[in-house]
Amino acid sequence: MRTVSNMVEALGEEFEFRVVTSDRDFGSLGSYSGVEPGRWVPVGKAWVWYAPPENQGIRDWLRLMGETPHDFLYFNSLFDPRFTLLPLLGCRLFRRRVPIVLAPGGELSPGALGLKHFKKSLFLLLAKPLGFYRGIVWRASSEDEEHLIRLHFGSDAPVLVARNIPAHLSGNCGQGGVPHGDSHLRIAFLSRISRMKNLGFALEVLGSLSAPAVFDIWGTREDNAYWRECQKLITSLPANIKVSYRGEAHPNRVVEILAGYDLLFLPTLGENYGHVIAESLAAGTPVLISDQTPWRGLAEEGIGWDLSLGDKAAFVRAILDMSSMSAQDRGAQRERVREYARKVLNDPEVIEANRRLFLLAATSPHLKTSQTKQTR
Repeated sequence: MRTVSNMVEALGEEFEFRVVTSDRDFGSLGSYSGVEPGRWVPVGKAWVWYAPPENQGIRDWLRLMGETPHDFLYFNSLFDPRFTLLPLLGCRLFRRRVPIVLAPGGELSPGALGLKHFKKSLFLLLAKPLGFYRGIVWRASSEDEEHLIRLHFGSDAPVLVARNIPAHLSGNCGQGGVPHGDSHLRIAFLSRISRMKNLGFALEVLGSLSAPAVFDIWGTREDNAYWRECQKLITSLPANIKVSYRGEAHPNRVVEILAGYDLLFLPTLGENYGHVIAESLAAGTPVLISDQTPWRGLAEEGIGWDLSLGDKAAFVRAILDMSSMSAQDRGAQRERVREYARKVLNDPEVIEANRRLFLLAATSPHLKTSQTKQTR
């Protein structure tokens, strides 16, 4: 939802967004505190419909689409069963001629497809000849994702490239981290705790580290079975690695939190953007990530590392290199990171590309023209 919320914040005064989402977190038994499920409520620059689980069926979506004026539908996932596949199936079965833009959100990356590989491969194998995705306009967040879309859905698939809009971070890009006054490297993992984010890999890397380090884990424990696997890895770490689970990080505090660390460590299996990476850069904190994100060439910029997950030793070397830096060198690196963030995160072309995407969707010959849209 970070992608959608940033999009709304940047363009909500030009377009009317109607966002449909769940009324609760994944796995939760109750609604969010203070929300009113089953009706449109104003939230920031958008109108939001919080749907309880019992109202997330095909008929519910068809009724909601029929009652809500919109120019086109925007789906923020390729495989989400309730918020993409069911409403899309409803459109196909009942022949709703509604323009559709679909953003895969990194779900076509090799790492993402490797999780539940058989189920996803079988679905794609059946969906393509049945025309499930026929007529869809694809939104790619990078040239790499454009390539993956064409690889899976054909070279003639209509794809528009528009990078994800980062949060408004310009006010943070000039602020430095607070020196922590000890020689131990302070490393943060900040993301959902799931196989996709690859916390276990990070723990295995730390297990091979000879230098002392503090490793703090921030994020929602989305996959309890995976978290138990990670806990076993934590108990086997050497004494020079101190690990703490810090719980969830409030979105408004992420930059502030990351500013207190020397390094963000996120060996993700794949990201179509990686908002926390952008926030780490805004905080002046270097990043150690996999090469499965759009953030590439970090070592050349002197702001971090993007490494192959097939070379675990390279991750160990990167951390050791940073551990051996003097306080002066770390300070200079933080300034390079902040300067890079100021340049990249305030690029007006990113917002303009997203604006063009929506205007094209609203004015294309296959699409009806208006000034509203429904975002899912």
